[in-house]
Amino acid sequence: QVQLVESGGGLVQAGGSLRLSCAASRSIFSFNVMGWYRQAPGKQRELVAAITSGGPTNYADSVKGRFTVSRDNAKNSVYLQMNSLKPEDTAVYYCNAWEGTIPRYNYWGQGTQVTVSS
Repeated sequence: QVQLVESGGGLVQAGGSLRLSCAASRSIFSFNVMGWYRQAPGKQRELVAAITSGGPTNYADSVKGRFTVSRDNAKNSVYLQMNSLKPEDTAVYYCNAWEGTIPRYNYWGQGTQVTVSS
């Protein structure tokens, strides 16, 4: 098992920036994919950004060009740099990780609130 702990959320004005961090309780070397999801009130949880162990990334269309996902295996962490924030980015952001192939394990953090005021 592994614990994922997010930090860095908060209240920011539109156009501002935040950097989310997700620290794992053990090595992430074996994590095939790490990423960030978000869930706004009344909406389904959606993928924001993901990064594979080899480095390729994937972004939701709504955040392309504004958000950047990165990982640091030495620090057992994944990050989400969020720039040019918009009110519609307001949500609880969750760290997510996939480990293994067969069997495959999925881990979630507890979430961190991001609120963007207009």
